[in-house]
Amino acid sequence: MRKYFIYILQCSDKSYYTGVTRNVEKRVYEHQQGFIKGSYTHSRRPIKLIFTESFNKPLDAIEREKQIKGWSRKKKEALISGDFSSLQKLAKKK
Repeated sequence: MRKYFIYILQCSDKSYYTGVTRNVEKRVYEHQQGFIKGSYTHSRRPIKLIFTESFNKPLDAIEREKQIKGWSRKKKEALISGDFSSLQKLAKKK
């Protein structure tokens, strides 16, 4: 069974980039090398992989990527650090 992954990169400017892929190692290499000029990470290299999460279905991975992209920085940092109690508290804030 194929796996699909969401990943979060930390860019050189300390911003976060979230993406989805089937091959994390290859995708991180592509970001690091700057293969796509004009992409978010191209001018923010070097990048560092700081989080991954796997899924069995591609649509589940895409849905999760979209969810995380809509989150605040604090909420992303709670996920990255595995601080699920803070993640729940941040989810309740409006």
